Amino acid sequence: MGTDFTVNFNEYMPLRDLVFTTLRQAILKGELQPGERLMEIQLAEKMGVSRTPIREAIRKLEKEGLVNMVPRKGAEVAGISEKMLKDVLEVRVTLEKLAFSLAMEHIRPEDIERLKKAENVFAAAVDKGTLIDMTNADEAFHFIIYDAANNEKLHEILNNLKENMYRYRLEYLKDKNYRDSLTKEHMGIIASLENGDMEAGLKVVEAHIENQKRAVMEKLDQEKLESEKQPASKKTVKHRRSS
Repeated sequence: MGTDFTVNFNEYMPLRDLVFTTLRQAILKGELQPGERLMEIQLAEKMGVSRTPIREAIRKLEKEGLVNMVPRKGAEVAGISEKMLKDVLEVRVTLEKLAFSLAMEHIRPEDIERLKKAENVFAAAVDKGTLIDMTNADEAFHFIIYDAANNEKLHEILNNLKENMYRYRLEYLKDKNYRDSLTKEHMGIIASLENGDMEAGLKVVEAHIENQKRAVMEKLDQEKLESEKQPASKKTVKHRRSS
């Protein structure tokens, strides 16, 4: 466990919540890898806290499906399961299409300009940025559409879901072969909003999410094949698959 964790102490947030948020972000961003053990003593020392908030955070992470409790080994970071992937992206595609539809009704010229600038930032991140830069830029692009939808409850739901989606965005963008397609899809979304073409836009949005799902599924399948080829003595827990 070589990652250095920094807890940004906040007098308005309980320590247990700060520890939970820090560990959750580390998992979602890939700083803690699937199969990596979460040892309370080491984590407490690294984060400068007692073991109690660590233990409470691990329990909450287990409930979210981000941590598995393994007999005789303890807690470890859970891999991405096929079931979890499908569940999250099924919800996302429905919400994204709703957000796009509402944005079409309320879109302003300044929103279109914001989207174009956000796409330029994403393209620059693809060209020279890090994986985190690309993921953050992709997320920022979509949140402009959520803002334009002018629906506070929808925005709240999408905001609550964003950390679950972050993990899949990150995995998706690891594959360089999909990055150009993502840029084209962004441009298609912008063009549809600019031209008032609802039907074309909804098709692009749906394809956008479906491509993400397919890319991550392919990665899971590849990792499963590689794991099966390894000698039993060298196998490590990577991404688990569940139906």
